[in-house]
Amino acid sequence: MPDDIKADPYAALCPSRQIIAVIGDKWSLLVIPLLVRGPMRNAELMRAIEGISQKMLTQTLKRLEEYNLVLRHDYGEVPPRVDYRLSALGQSLADVICTLDDWVVENFAELSGRQS
Repeated sequence: MPDDIKADPYAALCPSRQIIAVIGDKWSLLVIPLLVRGPMRNAELMRAIEGISQKMLTQTLKRLEEYNLVLRHDYGEVPPRVDYRLSALGQSLADVICTLDDWVVENFAELSGRQS
C-alpha cells in the first residue's frame, strides 16, 4: 500500500485487515509478549505456551517475521541454533498487547463470572 493511501480496517477490501488477522491471532497474542523478555529459542517458546503445536508455532513465527514484527537470528552453527526476538516494530506492538494482557488479568474475575 503506497504511503499516501491510508489504511481503513473497516473497508472490506483493505489490506490492513490481513495485518489485523495476523496480530489478532491467538498464538501471535501469546508469542509477542513472551519475546518482550528477550530472545527465545523455539523450544523455549514451546515450553512457555501450553497447547501450541510445533506446526502452529513455526507458522506463527514465520508470519510475524514476514511482517517485520519478529527477527529470526540463525547463528549458523552445528547443531543449528536459532532464536527469535522482537523488532522495533514488534516491540511497539508488544507494548499494546501487554496493556491488553494486563487488562485481562485485572478484569478476569468479572469476565469469568459472566452468565452464558
